[in-house]
Amino acid sequence: MFAIIQSGGRQVKVTPGEIVTVEQVLLVGQDGGDVLVGAPFVAGARVVGTVAGESRGPKLRVFKKKRRKGMRRTKGHRATFTRIEVKDILL
Repeated sequence: MFAIIQSGGRQVKVTPGEIVTVEQVLLVGQDGGDVLVGAPFVAGARVVGTVAGESRGPKLRVFKKKRRKGMRRTKGHRATFTRIEVKDILL
């Protein structure tokens, strides 16, 4: 069994035992080939998991410049992600 979930503006395919982040269930596929597609989400479908920890993403540099004005600005950004271990997919 697998499910396609929406997480942070992107879609991710998950199966039980994987480690991902979870927000909304969009599609559920079963082993027999049956597929449940939501409009836009599958009603009553849940992805059950436990928090496996936190990690930090890569450090990003945001550099802005206006030509001929002498304006330059550098900022940094580093996102924090939560890892979730998928236990089960319920309908």
